[in-house]
Amino acid sequence: MLAKSARLTESADFARATKSGLRSSTQNFVGYLYPTNVDQPARAGLIISKNVGGSVTRHRIARKVRHTFREIYPQLPVGGLLVVRALNNAHSADAAQEVSKIVGELVKKLSEKANQK
Repeated sequence: MLAKSARLTESADFARATKSGLRSSTQNFVGYLYPTNVDQPARAGLIISKNVGGSVTRHRIARKVRHTFREIYPQLPVGGLLVVRALNNAHSADAAQEVSKIVGELVKKLSEKANQK
């Protein structure tokens, strides 16, 4: 579990990341990373709709992804907003591997974008 200061809790932050952030996806997850200019720790959040499955399935996926967040958190840029959305077939996925891959791609895209400026 991430510290409270490292969690996304405001719906506006979720909307900002999903609407304006960089996007990367796999078959089971979609990740969004929105870089901010704020000098605060990065924050991460998770979206799992009821279409993914029942309560037990959704909570199992959430636990796996939150555990992965702890491992990948140091890779996130300062002030970044990360949102991971689980897709309908996420219950059959290796969440840790896919989320790590998504975050790696997003950080790479962000550094390439920064180098272009």
